[in-house]
Amino acid sequence: MTTTMTMTTTTTTTTTTRARTRTTRKTLSSPRAPVLFLLFSIAANSHTVGSFLTPPIVAIASKRRPSLPTAKPTATPTARQPTPLSLSGSDVSNLLYEEQEKLIVRRGELEESLVSNLAPLEAHVVKVRGTGNAGGFGGGKRNNNGGKSKTKNNNKTSNKTSNSNNHNNFQAEGKAHAQVLQNEGILRLDNVLPPDTADSLRDYASSLRQTSEREVQSGLVPPLHRFADVLLKSNRCDLPLPLGQSPLLASALHALLLRSPVSSVIESLFGTNAVLHEFSCLVSDPGSQRQVLHPDTPYIDGKGPVLYTCFVALQDVTPEMGPTTWMPGTHTKEAHEAFGDATGRKDEFLSGRRAVTGTLKKGDCAIFDSRVLHCGTANRSHLEGGEGTSRALFYFSFKNPEVGYTGNPASIRPEIGRAMLTLGDLMEDL
Repeated sequence: MTTTMTMTTTTTTTTTTRARTRTTRKTLSSPRAPVLFLLFSIAANSHTVGSFLTPPIVAIASKRRPSLPTAKPTATPTARQPTPLSLSGSDVSNLLYEEQEKLIVRRGELEESLVSNLAPLEAHVVKVRGTGNAGGFGGGKRNNNGGKSKTKNNNKTSNKTSNSNNHNNFQAEGKAHAQVLQNEGILRLDNVLPPDTADSLRDYASSLRQTSEREVQSGLVPPLHRFADVLLKSNRCDLPLPLGQSPLLASALHALLLRSPVSSVIESLFGTNAVLHEFSCLVSDPGSQRQVLHPDTPYIDGKGPVLYTCFVALQDVTPEMGPTTWMPGTHTKEAHEAFGDATGRKDEFLSGRRAVTGTLKKGDCAIFDSRVLHCGTANRSHLEGGEGTSRALFYFSFKNPEVGYTGNPASIRPEIGRAMLTLGDLMEDL
């Protein structure tokens, strides 16, 4: 169907959760990754894939599905065959969104051909006395029983002292990692979550996804109270997690924030007043398409970073499973100006630029600046034979405490978002 139309989407500034598949996008209409909404203007007779996302046709792609204008229902014609006027508002909205997705997929395929200078994201290793090697397990001064004291003591005071000592051990390492994150906009840390915890968390997310689908389909809860809304919804699921309802989630946070350098990296950049902004699990199933490159938040002159997001792999991520691609160093004013250029400079900027892929091992993580250009790639694991493998990433974002609204609905359950938990709060409670 060839349609000539003009359409823009608008940003929804609500306090409800968004979203970085992350209802299965097959069962409910609905990235990073993850984010600002796409704004499209499909001009008459515009068939150029390479330019449809460049200004004045706005350029920032989002993990979330855009809000679409809803047409008012009209009277049904007497003719037997349906006409455009017989479509309901939701039908029109879905048709427009389907057309958008086709264009986005084509643009993603073009960008895949442009981004040829691609290599795996390598872990940053820091050797600091008393700490591990870019991870929280199996290194440093901790003993073989997971860092517990040799003299068994289970009271709260002893536990808090142990946790504080663990965190202090990682502070110097965290500062060194934070410098890389500031410069590159992307940082890999290995072995930050125990493999058995990653396995359990993956199983938990799969079960929660099924339960959440039933709750939404039965009308018990609104969709955005269980699933964040993402761009390219087919075979993607963004599942905000219910912090406080499962000991498993507390155990995962304990490992990540108190027994690895992750919290020290965030604290070095934002301090302990950094606000938990997102807490979710992003899943891309076999058949999910490549997203377009995008930042999650724009570059604003005179302002620093807005969010740092941590993706933790819950299984080994192979190239066929659609790992995230990042472009290091694109969290700058110059990079955003080139990326938003309307004269074709955008494709020239992307062509041949260094990019890295998140082919992480189970329990490894990648922390990135929300302004860095990135995208989720296509999960083609089913083409290797069999049903393929879903890629699951447990993730959380911390917000700069000096920033208000990020311009992007957060992937977090409403009750957790309203609590405004800080990094310091979580470390104290854990």
